[in-house]
Amino acid sequence: MALPRILVARRITEAAAARARRDFDALMAEQDMNAEQVIEAATRHGAEAILLGTASKLNAEAIARLPASVKLLANSSVGYDHMDAKAAQARGLIVTNTPDVLTDCTADLAFLLLLAACRRAHEYEGIMRAGWGKTLGLPDMLGVRPSGKTLGIVGMGRIGRAMAQRARGFGMRILYHNRTRLPPEQEQGAEYFATLKEMLPHSQILSLHLPGGAASGTVMTAEAFAALPRGAVFVNSARGSVVDEEALLQALTSGHLFAAGLDVFHNEPNFDRRFAELPNVFLTPHVASATIETRDAMGMKALDNIAAVLSGKPPIDPV
Repeated sequence: MALPRILVARRITEAAAARARRDFDALMAEQDMNAEQVIEAATRHGAEAILLGTASKLNAEAIARLPASVKLLANSSVGYDHMDAKAAQARGLIVTNTPDVLTDCTADLAFLLLLAACRRAHEYEGIMRAGWGKTLGLPDMLGVRPSGKTLGIVGMGRIGRAMAQRARGFGMRILYHNRTRLPPEQEQGAEYFATLKEMLPHSQILSLHLPGGAASGTVMTAEAFAALPRGAVFVNSARGSVVDEEALLQALTSGHLFAAGLDVFHNEPNFDRRFAELPNVFLTPHVASATIETRDAMGMKALDNIAAVLSGKPPIDPV
């Protein structure tokens, strides 16, 4: 019996790649494919499903050009704002993603960004890489203490709640803004604000955990940054698209923000290099899910969805 034909349009971990080769007639990408490459490869292979990532920016026009053989677009990530999911669904394609598997690792990285921004990790490491050589006095190179601070969380989904759990270990007061209020058992004492505007003035540290795309829009505008208390710390491990980067740069250079920890940007990987020139910004290259365990799980979950759909079962994680 012939194996189902699939296109793996992005590089995946070796464990996931071995399963793809074993369980499917898989055409494996050597590099992450763009939209044109996806269309060409899927057509040539007669792919019934495509496992894809952020490089495959499938807009409505690209989706319309996919071969008729394609039944499923399986995103190997939680986010899917790199594609027009509504256009895909209107064409009758199933769209899936990979919720749950990257919750803990993303929250871990977000908390790393928080700690590194508060405690000037970028600057401290720079001193050591340069050879140190000069004792620091009591008033020198002072960070801010994260323990006991008030943390505002924007987006209290799985990752936002995991971030809150980590913050409780640091004795933080936790505020949150969400489209809807959580039940008490999920709040665990966190304080709900119906509007972001109401929450911002109380947030000594602000961390974003909401999805990108048109549904969210630009959340952190110049007005939003101005509403934060002076000396606040800003963390973003969610989506670059929800932040006005010019406004963020202004808030950082003016001293209104003490520091920022950033994993995501508008134009990746060619991000605005002005952020790299600022000493009070701790930067990581969109690696919140980058652990062996999580990246294996992301690939496997995408393949789980493909296996289910191509065997005639409902998708496990429909968008």
